[in-house]
Amino acid sequence: MRIKKNMVHGVIGLLFLGLYSCNSSQSKEKAVVENEKSKPNIIYILADDMGYGDLSCYGQEKFKTPNLDKMAAQGLKFTQHYSGSTVCAPSRSSLLTGEHTGHTPVRGNLEVKPEGQHPIPASAVTIAEVLKEANYVTGAFGKWGLGFPGSEGDPNMQGFDEFYGYNCQRMAHRYYPPYLWHNQEKVAMEGNDWKTTQTYAQDEIQKATLDFIEANKDTSFFAYVPLVLPHAELISPDDTIWKKLENAFDETPYEAAEGGDYGESLKIWKYASQKKPKAAFASMIVRSDAYVGQIIDKLEKLGIADNTIVMFSSDNGPHQEGGADPDFFKSNGPFKGYKRDLYEGGIRAPFIAYWPGHIKPGVSDHVSAFWDVMPTFAELVGISLNTQTDGISFLPELMGRSDQQQKHPYLYWEFHEKGGRQAVRMGDWKGVVYHVANPAETTFELFDLSKDPSESNDVADENPEVVAKIKDILKSARTESDTFKFKGSTLSGH
Repeated sequence: MRIKKNMVHGVIGLLFLGLYSCNSSQSKEKAVVENEKSKPNIIYILADDMGYGDLSCYGQEKFKTPNLDKMAAQGLKFTQHYSGSTVCAPSRSSLLTGEHTGHTPVRGNLEVKPEGQHPIPASAVTIAEVLKEANYVTGAFGKWGLGFPGSEGDPNMQGFDEFYGYNCQRMAHRYYPPYLWHNQEKVAMEGNDWKTTQTYAQDEIQKATLDFIEANKDTSFFAYVPLVLPHAELISPDDTIWKKLENAFDETPYEAAEGGDYGESLKIWKYASQKKPKAAFASMIVRSDAYVGQIIDKLEKLGIADNTIVMFSSDNGPHQEGGADPDFFKSNGPFKGYKRDLYEGGIRAPFIAYWPGHIKPGVSDHVSAFWDVMPTFAELVGISLNTQTDGISFLPELMGRSDQQQKHPYLYWEFHEKGGRQAVRMGDWKGVVYHVANPAETTFELFDLSKDPSESNDVADENPEVVAKIKDILKSARTESDTFKFKGSTLSGH
């Protein structure tokens, strides 16, 4: 396995709480698997902009998500799991590299023309590369957003044997594109030309996902399934899912800005008009749920369900674009904030782990985050990580051994838009810093999540010692990035 060469950490950062070390995430307990034949298949499904409260098993009351509800009832539902960031690219980078946004290579949405985003470097080590060390066949199906086609960040260059979907997250604003990518080849979407809308791309991605599972049923495989749903634009095919919901709500039509609608003047990055945005949003969540049901059904029909662990989460909190109304749906659950916020609503994510016969049904309040997924998978398949990670394996929690589960001394996030934002969770304490790029406007808030999960009461003045500890973490938890500059006195790092 390649050793990351571009991460040089200061002595203070290495020593601080001992978090950032090569094998800190590996527990001493025996690996779940001991030979090639017993290694489980792994499917990780990632929704796009789905809030904590968008599933009925997490409190959604406006519509139902029966497949995910069943998965949660028969698996382990986490209540304190966090996404890697509060927007797309850095959250995915955090997930795939096992590093929080103070260390992961891609820390913001940085566009590349004509198509794609700033690439993960070749020196990065991804989950897919880790699993290939254990002879897994790897596939990614959906939205990538971590390197333009043919770049060092292309999914085929980052450990994935097969990729099908949107390379570019800007292109993924549209559900009826003229083409998708299959590895290095463009695949035409029949009837789509930016003017007409015939082939719903996410349906095609789902077909490719199911085909991959069937093609690799006799070997160990890893399927990374970053859905585009329910990211705006808000639009659904006229099928049974839509017909069930199209008249379910009182609606205020969304009128697109110039270039939003399909036609001669279409601009890819905008959003189409939608007469029934609430129905469209609900149908997109329900469609995601149906996809999950199809995946579980496929595993059962192939006879590999009991040897496949399935996980489901979301990349950040709910969006407000294209006519979306997260307040109506209470998409952020009991929490404050949306996509682009570092309050709980922007980063606390639904997370379900399902593995029949292995994971006992239950609810977990273990505090975990995207950067824990890599070390968890490594321990699951019996690999010792030879790359640095901010993560701690939560395999003991999954296997019902909570007494053996290590805990994070803290979790850290940084966000480079809207004047710069930072957050730290330390135990039940949560520190949130906004406007870090301008010290004259910088705000620091402290919340006790055990008493105030909605982050309504700033208790910084009453807890100066806690504030001081969190401010130390804000400085020591990160390294500087040559590409993603983050200026501000609070943010000086190592």
